[in-house]
Amino acid sequence: MFHINTARAATLSRAALIASLIGLSGSFAHADEKMEVLQTITGSASWYGGKFHGRTTANGERYNMHEMTAAHRTLPFGTKVRVINERNGKAVVVRINDRGPFVGKRVIDLSRGAAQAVGMIDQGVARVKLEVL
Repeated sequence: MFHINTARAATLSRAALIASLIGLSGSFAHADEKMEVLQTITGSASWYGGKFHGRTTANGERYNMHEMTAAHRTLPFGTKVRVINERNGKAVVVRINDRGPFVGKRVIDLSRGAAQAVGMIDQGVARVKLEVL
């Protein structure tokens, strides 16, 4: 019999809840979790989606536009970054798995899923604060 802390379960993603029930280890970072911030960066973010879905990313994995991932020019692959949309305060934690963006002075290129989580799909580019975790 499993004991579930209902307050915690309400905040977990479905995947995290299933993993916790079956005892899988791993980290499921949520935008509101308290994690040490190693560096803060502000600037413009863009997003990329459909035409790249299924293609190989710079670290060799397949790009899934629905996952919480992002491209950054220099951060090491696997780095977790909290991305906060400065216009609406929405935040998401992404994992760096690709290189870019290579347009202008943008600081990060989010997957479509991550861009949707921070509410920037329609505008395409948004002013963000990055917290490197």
